Amino acid sequence: MEVILLERVEKLGQMGDVVKVRPGFARNFLLPNKKALRATKSNLDQFKDRRAQLEAENLTKRKEAEQVAAKLDGMAVVLVRQASEMGNLFGSVTARDIADAVTAAGVTVDKRQVVIDRPIKTLGLFDLRVVLHPEVAVTVKANVARSQEEAETQAKTGEAYVNNEPVDEIEELILAAEDAAAERLEMGDDDDR
Repeated sequence: MEVILLERVEKLGQMGDVVKVRPGFARNFLLPNKKALRATKSNLDQFKDRRAQLEAENLTKRKEAEQVAAKLDGMAVVLVRQASEMGNLFGSVTARDIADAVTAAGVTVDKRQVVIDRPIKTLGLFDLRVVLHPEVAVTVKANVARSQEEAETQAKTGEAYVNNEPVDEIEELILAAEDAAAERLEMGDDDDR
């Protein structure tokens, strides 16, 4: 299905581009969200008439987004969560949690604007993208810790801490213990008989 983009769509094209997309993507996302029109002769003519107006609206929205991005740039939010001894969270941090933390810090952000590439299920520091406008994105640092003190330590050192030890060292100790247990089993030295 061919559509005319009414705004920039990431990994697809710029405003005014006629692109070929899968019908489901067009029906379920682009058309209902008014990001595109079907590429018919009448819609092409209508778009040409409205292009200047759409570009002006896009410019004002982008300027507003850039002002908000200036406030967000370099922002770090602290999320205090319960976690196991090994630093695994009981649950995960969601886009809503990040949006609520950023909003509490003074800048209103919607959860749909927060992009989490992979689930946050451990303690640590995470860089997340906040897409304020199709052409404006900013990075926000999420500091996930068990307490405010632990968050301050993580922020100073730049690495996650569990029980006052860096997570990397704990993971190395676990791997070493697993290797030692595997070697004992291979040698037939089983003390648990």
